[in-house]
Amino acid sequence: MDRSQGLPKRSSAAGGWGALKSCGKFLLGSRAPLSGARALLSANQPDGFDCPGCAWGDPAHGSSFEFCENGVKAVSWEATDKRVTPRFFSKHPVSELRGWTDYALESEGRLTHPMRYDAETDTYRAVEWDEAFAEIGATLRGLDHPDRVEFYTSGRASNEAAYLYQLFARAYGTNNFPDCSNMCHEASGIALVQAIGIGKGTVLLEDFEKADAIFVVGQNPGTNHPRMLGDLRRAAERGARVVVLNPVRERGLERFADPQNSVEMLRGASRPIASHYFQPKPGGDMAAFRGIAKVVFARDAAALAAGKPSLLDHAFIAAHTSAFADYRAAVEATAWDAILDQSGLTREEIETAADVYLGADKVIATWAMGVTQHRHSVATIREIANLLFLRGHIGRPGAGLCPVRGHSNVQGDRTVGINEKPPVALLEALDREFGLNAPRKHGHNVLGAIGAMLDGSSKAFIGLGGNFVRATPDTKLVEKALAGCELTVHIATKLNHSHLVPGRVAYLLPCLGRTEIDRNSKGKVQIVTVEDSMSMVHGSGGINKPASPHLRSEIGIIAGMAAATVGSERIDWAALADDYDLIRDLIERTIPGFAGFNTRVRRPRGFMLRNLAAERVFETATGRAGFSSGPLPVATEHQRASTQGDTFVLQTFRSHDQYNTTIYGLDDRYRGVYGERRVVFAHPDDLAELKARAGERVDLVCVHAEDGVVRVAEDFRLVPFDMPRGSLAGYYPELNVLVPLSAFGEFSDTPTSKSVLVQVRARAANAVGKAA
Repeated sequence: MDRSQGLPKRSSAAGGWGALKSCGKFLLGSRAPLSGARALLSANQPDGFDCPGCAWGDPAHGSSFEFCENGVKAVSWEATDKRVTPRFFSKHPVSELRGWTDYALESEGRLTHPMRYDAETDTYRAVEWDEAFAEIGATLRGLDHPDRVEFYTSGRASNEAAYLYQLFARAYGTNNFPDCSNMCHEASGIALVQAIGIGKGTVLLEDFEKADAIFVVGQNPGTNHPRMLGDLRRAAERGARVVVLNPVRERGLERFADPQNSVEMLRGASRPIASHYFQPKPGGDMAAFRGIAKVVFARDAAALAAGKPSLLDHAFIAAHTSAFADYRAAVEATAWDAILDQSGLTREEIETAADVYLGADKVIATWAMGVTQHRHSVATIREIANLLFLRGHIGRPGAGLCPVRGHSNVQGDRTVGINEKPPVALLEALDREFGLNAPRKHGHNVLGAIGAMLDGSSKAFIGLGGNFVRATPDTKLVEKALAGCELTVHIATKLNHSHLVPGRVAYLLPCLGRTEIDRNSKGKVQIVTVEDSMSMVHGSGGINKPASPHLRSEIGIIAGMAAATVGSERIDWAALADDYDLIRDLIERTIPGFAGFNTRVRRPRGFMLRNLAAERVFETATGRAGFSSGPLPVATEHQRASTQGDTFVLQTFRSHDQYNTTIYGLDDRYRGVYGERRVVFAHPDDLAELKARAGERVDLVCVHAEDGVVRVAEDFRLVPFDMPRGSLAGYYPELNVLVPLSAFGEFSDTPTSKSVLVQVRARAANAVGKAA
């Protein structure tokens, strides 16, 4: 496609001068450019802080600059000198603030004081910490059962904060731990536990330096984890093939200009990333990978018939896998017509992908939410794993499975116990260490928590970071759920929309950011730790002065609530809050893999948690890596939409100026959108068929019929884009209002935010204009 079809003008490559210009813009916009720039020099360094952005790994041979454009935005966003004081709240009632955009709210700056909601004046008012903890504790103790409380966790929380949080909740008596994993990578954890016995990837960052082929599936690194682009580019430069499967043509997966390469910057040059770029229909990845396997089996049969060696790694299959014969039978029984219709790819494209796979001695498969937020995501990830098993691409250098996590510690939080379905071994360890009787009943995930708040069985919500209202699906229902609570507590650095839906008693508790110095009562600077996508555990210590003397660390806030709720007879919460080494000692004694935690984390780059699957030891029921042999879905949402007339499949994603629900700015230069967010992308031919013009304003209507609820997102501008026909795309959180609570992944309960059936309706103003 080209500009003649009305496509927006996009950056010629990811990175480059556009990234540098953007970095300067955000540093200046923070009104603290010098402290922001100084902080960046400590980002992802052994003696600095772990970037509060993505969870991409850090190299062993680190450079003096280990941050990207996303990191600059995150650091400048946190290091701003703008402040939201009690005076701000006295001037702006909550009902007024609800009408502000996400960008406007967070642009006001850092929260400075603990605040309590006053319903009579509809404002938040300053409160003392001890008073806040006392009322929170009294309210929690007054509920008739611990399961009335939801303990939500954002992936930005440190290992130490998350561990203390789960200890608080379990000492209180519940396993209700809805967390951000439930909304993004839950399917990865479930599928990988089934396939290889551990819910994590098996590769290190160094494996990207050795791979011959890298399959990048359902992700956009240029926006979501830009440092990955450098590793993909270096792989491409040394001859590795980078195969992209992504419905939307993303600039960051096509070309990348390294801002740290002075010669390239002076020449205005860039280098290609993808050697092959395939655009399956949304939800078509499982069929695409089954098609690749079908080609592999056919080529293997032909090789054997010709007297040549098998193309499969039969030694690995025999020694380390189960159910291979069932999988091969399922692949061979799957018709090509079904594969092609469901994937949206041609047979030639699938055979080309198979050529790359067969021509590589070492293969990595890496994916993100474009895979995990579909109804059949678990089955899709099992299919990706199946393909790698065929030639033994696991448990050896340069090969393996790599789910790319979002927030910087979303994986670590799960490791240290944020899990609504906790392992019995963890609960037994907590009981032994603390004399508890930790609850065994499984708790609520995100969808379960929303349902429980809606039906009144849950009465309180405590949010450790994040923006629950805007991150979750079905926005209006979630607002109703929170508003019905007896108690809402939000631990945060900045104001967001979740804080504007107060329960009967509501607190807003401001905490230190990742970049800020955290001193204990003796003046000692404390560090916390995080775990990246490669299972590396890093230390992190801030260098900036706290935004307010009234701030407390997340750990200090959790400890204060816990002491006021369950008391300090068994657990000395105050001592733990004053010395994080003590928390790490507890993690070492109760969580496997953390032996010598305090010593090992202070080494440059930290340490890797042992991953048995990477050693070809598979802790599955059979003791082997498991092939899965389920059929393709009866129909993906794309196939369903094609039979319903004027129905499209909508996927939500981030703009380039956002990270999760945090909106840093209003531009998306890689997609050619500037100064706005209410846009919807569509194929030019679909616009023509709708008799709609580029730039026309429309409403989107969810046609999900299972619950009978009509969901409407109003006033979005149509933007033509290179994507499969029958598809639409746009930004969350603005479009989350269209995602039904009743649409979620099989086995994962993850909202299907990448496959929402919608219709496009002209707005009244457009209709009048056309008639005129």
